[in-house]
Amino acid sequence: MLLRNETLSPAARKHFKLLRNPFVDDIQSRADVFASQHGRYVRAALLDAAINHGFVAIVGESGSGKSTLREDLEERIREERRPIIAIKPYVLAMEPNDTRGKPMKAGQIAESIARTLAPNVQLKSSPDARYRQVHELLKSSRAAGYSHLLVIEEAHRMPLPTLKHLKNFMELKDGLRRLLGVCLIGQPELRLLLSEQNPEVREIVQRCEQITMEPLDSDLEGYLVHKFERAGLALADVLEADALDAIRARLISMPRGGRVSDAVSVCYPLVVNNLVCRALNAAAAVGFPKVDAQVIGGC
Repeated sequence: MLLRNETLSPAARKHFKLLRNPFVDDIQSRADVFASQHGRYVRAALLDAAINHGFVAIVGESGSGKSTLREDLEERIREERRPIIAIKPYVLAMEPNDTRGKPMKAGQIAESIARTLAPNVQLKSSPDARYRQVHELLKSSRAAGYSHLLVIEEAHRMPLPTLKHLKNFMELKDGLRRLLGVCLIGQPELRLLLSEQNPEVREIVQRCEQITMEPLDSDLEGYLVHKFERAGLALADVLEADALDAIRARLISMPRGGRVSDAVSVCYPLVVNNLVCRALNAAAAVGFPKVDAQVIGGC
């Protein structure tokens, strides 16, 4: 279930005494990031890939918090002054083929590595010289004590040939030491690209750890407590106790006659934000003191 974004109305902010919208521009520091048990695991996997030059793919629905955890990693690197360099090729207008946009190619990744490590470097014109140049830059940076993580957002839009070339970047070494880790971040289509049934990417699939972003579900209450506390309000001042179960009922579907393992949940942060925002507006419009299950059911 997808919910259209709805802005928290001035009437709702006044009704619930909210100084600011708890769901808009709400992450300004690492303390603002909700840390679920699964989120902590993803955080650890990203940091491990950065330090030890691993290969990880973070797969999740839109609004599941993938990019937020990537930004959290970058902020952690800055705050803790870790010797890690994040290399992020621009993915604006990236598409799998030329008919809809501009495919990302291995040369673009090489250029991004070079520009990040040596912004003023003059790139060699021939492919062999350019990749040799990139290799030397990585070795020099590694010798200076840095590790490197290549981060590619919207990876589900990568062309297959470029995806296959990532193995070659991973194999750039200085002796036995790897010089580059890779993190792919994408929507569920990325899981299809990285399927073990796809013979074209078997070399990638065997090397890449795939992590699927999990919905909030049992962490829903903790998430909303965190959000409203950051906005200066207690959750109990806004939501009745039965509202949480109503939110889960709206966002978790069970096939008729299915088992618990067959349940499909879209209880992701962005969907929860949109649903709760709608409910706050609706409760304020009819004068309810708090959001309850009835209000959630009508949204």
